[in-house]
Amino acid sequence: MIGDVIGKPGRVALEQTLPTLREMRGIDLVTANGENLAGGMGLTVSTARSLYDAGVDVITSGNHIWDKKEIIPELDRDERILRPLNYGTSGIPGRGWGIFHAHDGTEVVVVSAQGRSAMIPIENPFLELDRLLDEAADELPPVRLVDFHCELTSEKTAFGLHLDGRVSAVVGTHTHVPTADERILPRGTAYVSDLGMTGPIDSVIGFDPATVLPRFLTGLPTRFEVGTGPVVLNALLIDLDPATGGAHAVERIRRIIDV
Repeated sequence: MIGDVIGKPGRVALEQTLPTLREMRGIDLVTANGENLAGGMGLTVSTARSLYDAGVDVITSGNHIWDKKEIIPELDRDERILRPLNYGTSGIPGRGWGIFHAHDGTEVVVVSAQGRSAMIPIENPFLELDRLLDEAADELPPVRLVDFHCELTSEKTAFGLHLDGRVSAVVGTHTHVPTADERILPRGTAYVSDLGMTGPIDSVIGFDPATVLPRFLTGLPTRFEVGTGPVVLNALLIDLDPATGGAHAVERIRRIIDV
């Protein structure tokens, strides 16, 4: 599971690295958060396709999924792109979860959800996941992966513990900074508060410091531009039991790639 992919540098880094990584480590399914792929904000049809070509199977997202208008109708057409489940179901394009097939044939549920603390007050993600797990229990396979796009580590931790034993993994995204708390929770769910970004390492969460620093120095609005230079790839490799969905092991992956 790969964190927020930032613009062209992040995309190129995955193109250069992911096929070999999949082969060397025997990885059966890859998710990536793609909401920052198109110029740093949003997702387009062509940038989504670039992730698929690099070896990503499912694209999760967050609050920036709506930034590029061309992707909105695609959310109904392409089942591999997920918007956060808890935006609701009535009148909202796309879907927040799906069932996919890993390379080894295992059925895998992938869910995209979004937090509410210091973010837009959409539906309660805790209750929406409860509803999904209760109402769709008969059709959900044991392997269940959740990308929780959320600002606060406290909300992420609470979410992971709330779902512990009912899903295979809960990984946080959104802050672009990896956390060192990867572990298997008491009831068998793999967890990390934030995967971190796949984007330029000498940047401000993926963006050119020259376009970000003025906001802190003067308070005036600026237009962010994606940074340049070496890219850090951040991900979590999770070893799961396909029969039970329980996690056997987790490993934080970090690579520096010249693009």
